[in-house]
Amino acid sequence: MTAPEIVELDSLTDQQAAAVLALVHSSPGAADNPPISERGLLHLQAPVRHLVAEHDGQLIGYAQVDHGVAELVAVDAAVARKLLDAITENPLKLWAHGADSVANHAAQQIGLEPVRSLLQMRRSLDDLDVPASEWPPGVVIRPFVPGRDDEAWLAVNARAFATHPEQGSWADADLADRVNSDWFDAAGFLVADRDGELLGYHWTKVHTDTAEPMGEVYVLGVDPAAQGLKLGKLLLAEGLRYLKGRGLHTVLLYADATNTSAVALYTKLGFTVFSNDIQYSRS
Repeated sequence: MTAPEIVELDSLTDQQAAAVLALVHSSPGAADNPPISERGLLHLQAPVRHLVAEHDGQLIGYAQVDHGVAELVAVDAAVARKLLDAITENPLKLWAHGADSVANHAAQQIGLEPVRSLLQMRRSLDDLDVPASEWPPGVVIRPFVPGRDDEAWLAVNARAFATHPEQGSWADADLADRVNSDWFDAAGFLVADRDGELLGYHWTKVHTDTAEPMGEVYVLGVDPAAQGLKLGKLLLAEGLRYLKGRGLHTVLLYADATNTSAVALYTKLGFTVFSNDIQYSRS
């Protein structure tokens, strides 16, 4: 193959976005770990850096760069390396989703340094046996109410993930993108409420684009001011029971490898590591 033509764009057209999605879905291991994250897919037509690699009029690679962090998908590692060469940010962080991803192969071939590890953990729901929770006095569990709970949830989420480089920075648009998505189900977005004050939440997700529908511990957070109530374990159990009640057989979650307390909790609850996303650094 001759060298691809790489063009930088302010945004993608509907046709280009559809071509990127097709390339994502056809990538190795995409059913278990897509090469572009949910955030990246939501930003296909957002005002971030978009680099498109084409050959004979066909899209063969795509990279997105947002605040010095890149994700990419390509037909092979050679095209991925060309895309990385075209990204001028330095230093640059690159997410490689899964060991089989072309981003991971390209990063290793050019000697990028791994700096962060995000574990995908899974467990079966078939043998889940979690007794009914005893909630602290005054605390009730209810579904999230879009439009009413937005501001309070964003505030708690920001405090709960104050040191997290992605989750803690969510704004109105990030929440709206997901609430307005096809997969959103308010019944699976559980919040802990005490006298109208939102203390914590467990937002679950159901994946229907996998070989078999699968649940996810999408986001689990507790306001630091309520940490003494031990709501994290209670909310986790409540969400897992909800997903099992949906007739699902497997649940997944993501955890930073450095968050040893969370990984230990999930391991104790029967989760095991399924795959590993690596963030590489170029400096």
